Amino acid sequence: MNFLADENIAQPIVERLRQENHQVWYIAEIAPNISDDKVLKFANDEKAILLTSDKDFGELVFRQQRGHLGIILIRLAGLSMGKKIEIVLSTINNYLPELPDSFTVISSGGIRLRRANM
Repeated sequence: MNFLADENIAQPIVERLRQENHQVWYIAEIAPNISDDKVLKFANDEKAILLTSDKDFGELVFRQQRGHLGIILIRLAGLSMGKKIEIVLSTINNYLPELPDSFTVISSGGIRLRRANM
C-alpha cells in the first residue's frame, strides 16, 4: 500500500510502515512546511493514503469536498510511541480493504471509518 505521511506523523511510525514493505513518502523528508492543499495533491498524485494528525483535512474533505484516495487521521496523544505504532499498524492490517476512499480516524477510543462521499 502507498502512504503519504504528513510532517506531523512521528518518524518511528513512518519507519515501521516501511519495514512492513509499504511505500511511504514523508513530507518531513521531501517538502517540509508545504500547505495542506499541496499535501493532499501530492497524496492524490502518488495514489497514496494520507496519514496525518491534522484535523484540517476533515475540513478539506467534508466541507470543501476535495477528492482523496484515503485519509487516516491519527489522534493518539498521550500514548507511548510503541503503543501508537501498534495501533496504527493494527488498523492498517485489519482495515486495509476499507481504507481507500475513506476518512479514517484512529483514536484511543477506537476506529471510525467514513466514506468521504457519503
